Amino acid sequence: MPDVFTKEKRSEVMSLIKGKGNKRTEGVIAKLFKEEGITGWRRHLPLPGRPDFTFRREKLTVFVDGCFWHGCPKCYRAPKGNRKFWESKISRNRERDREVNRELKKRGWRVLRIAEHSLKNRNRHRLLFRIEKVLRS
Repeated sequence: MPDVFTKEKRSEVMSLIKGKGNKRTEGVIAKLFKEEGITGWRRHLPLPGRPDFTFRREKLTVFVDGCFWHGCPKCYRAPKGNRKFWESKISRNRERDREVNRELKKRGWRVLRIAEHSLKNRNRHRLLFRIEKVLRS
């Protein structure tokens, strides 16, 4: 079925979609934090990259990265159509992630990036162990 919008209008519409407050990723982590009694976190503080969660006292930022949008080596499959665009888009996203990590570390913050696939039930105990280990160190 053809798109009802022109290419320019579709681009404008898509650019207005903001990646914040995702229930499938951030919501799962927030729920885990609450269930496990992990406290001291805040959401979306105005730091470089707008971390999903920030632990001020521990100077720790947590990003929950979608496997598709951040080019997860384990899960990412490039779309068959418009391949050049998607390769460029994912490459830019990965470079931006590296730049944000460098900037936060330069400011004295530790950075923890969590891939979307680690939120699956069978991986959650490993994820919680990892988070608690970083918070203790």
